[in-house]
Amino acid sequence: MIVSQKVPAVDLAWQHAQIADEVRAGFDRVLETTGFILGAEADAFETAYSAYCGVDHTVGVGSGTDAVELALRGAGVTAGDEVVIPANTFVATAEGVARAGGIPVLVDCDEDYLIDVDQAAAAVTPRTRAVVGVHLYGRLAPIERLRDAVGPGIAIVEDAAQSQGARSSVSGRRSGALGDVAATSFYPGKNLGAYGDAGAVTTSDPEIAERVRRLRNHGGTAKYEHLEIGTTSRLDGLQAVVLSAKLDRLDDWNARRRAVAERYDAALADLPGVTLPRRGHPDEHVHHLYVIRVSDRDRVVAELNEQGIGAAVHYPAPVHRTPAFAHLGGSHPRSEAYAGEILSLPIHPGLDADQQEHVIDAVTRSLR
Repeated sequence: MIVSQKVPAVDLAWQHAQIADEVRAGFDRVLETTGFILGAEADAFETAYSAYCGVDHTVGVGSGTDAVELALRGAGVTAGDEVVIPANTFVATAEGVARAGGIPVLVDCDEDYLIDVDQAAAAVTPRTRAVVGVHLYGRLAPIERLRDAVGPGIAIVEDAAQSQGARSSVSGRRSGALGDVAATSFYPGKNLGAYGDAGAVTTSDPEIAERVRRLRNHGGTAKYEHLEIGTTSRLDGLQAVVLSAKLDRLDDWNARRRAVAERYDAALADLPGVTLPRRGHPDEHVHHLYVIRVSDRDRVVAELNEQGIGAAVHYPAPVHRTPAFAHLGGSHPRSEAYAGEILSLPIHPGLDADQQEHVIDAVTRSLR
């Protein structure tokens, strides 16, 4: 029997309670000025997010999927270009490539669930225009190693949807500032989430930024200016208000996520039959998700859900095993094996000690 959820995977109500007054005041400003599409609030957020990431340009768009497409188009991907991506990612990464006219070329993941650098380098051909490193579960993909491995002339693109605030130990730069251009999602459940769909493209390349600004706005930056075929994908003022309020708290909320992950690590370390996230990684992890592996995953998820615990699977199939991209074919053994074992335990900045203890007890009982 399914009972009411006691420990949600993410607690958006807790987040809203922290920023409710700011959001209310910001919404009033938008309503008074009618700055519904882009406008002053979006401009302010773009400026603040650029400063936070350490880039020169943030271009707010309508969703994370749009951000992937527009980042790739801004980097020069056109019809028929190959784009190397990991098989272990959310389908939006592949969708963005396809929508940009590119051909997704899949490679397997490494032990940290991230793109395998050696396989990515081996997949490069004369038709390759870009390689996408996906920062998955809050851990940074090895962007600096990718750049060295694939060589010059190929755009290095970050899919930064799950990593707002993560920092590289190599360069000291944050997610969104490591590649030539980055795409991020502000879907409500992200570390930095809006109250609906929203996203952004970040870069320090002025030509990429200018092109993305055109592409998000029917191919031009002025009214009735259409220099190329674009789309309608613009950050709205109401979402920008929410994002600005949450950005001020992002570092603290990420620190809370790390504390939750550390408690999981300590409590589950000696539990037989479970593989925890690898520790000792030097980059600053922001724990968008806390992903473990167990052999009898579906049973464990069902048992946790029955006890009111919002355990989930991210993701149940690698890209080439989804119907939409089955035509890509290929074999990516690690991604395929992990897809049958991974499960995500609740992790969010509002998760209290009693809730986490309930999760730990339930996982322990399920695996013993």
